[in-house]
Amino acid sequence: MKRAEDGSFNLNIVQGEQRVSEDPSECVSTLLGSCVAACLHDPVARVGGMNHFLLPGGEGDRSHAERFSVHAMELLVNALLARGASRSRLEAKLFGGASTMHGLSDIGAMNAGFAVRFLAREGIGLGSSCLGGDRGRRIQFWPVSGRARRRFMAATEALPPQRAAPPPPASGALELF
Repeated sequence: MKRAEDGSFNLNIVQGEQRVSEDPSECVSTLLGSCVAACLHDPVARVGGMNHFLLPGGEGDRSHAERFSVHAMELLVNALLARGASRSRLEAKLFGGASTMHGLSDIGAMNAGFAVRFLAREGIGLGSSCLGGDRGRRIQFWPVSGRARRRFMAATEALPPQRAAPPPPASGALELF
């Protein structure tokens, strides 16, 4: 575990992961290309978390692909609620959704659009976002304070290879709250 420049512990997450914390000494970080990171924070409960997700690609059924991302978002929301957060107080920041593969379908725009629609549908306020474009981002998020920092990667700086996103839940049903 590395320390961030402010002395907090820097915990890195990768595609398909999430981290929730109420520890003021923790900073959650990730690298994003076409993936999206949702950073959610409850300022009263002083708890927050970040996830890192990607809609599964391909020409298949879009509703099937979105089920995976709904699952990722609900896991984050439910983990926050379990730590004392209130859905009505959650504040969101969204990052990522870059178009990193020119000439192919714009999965980044689809990821970003999904995240914005999910927050609106769930009544979670979007405080700020940095979505789209054609460059990767380094994100740091301090869950207790809700502070986030975004740094664009140099155009020539390659994103590290991402492991494949886990498959969606086996059953066809998801319970939404």
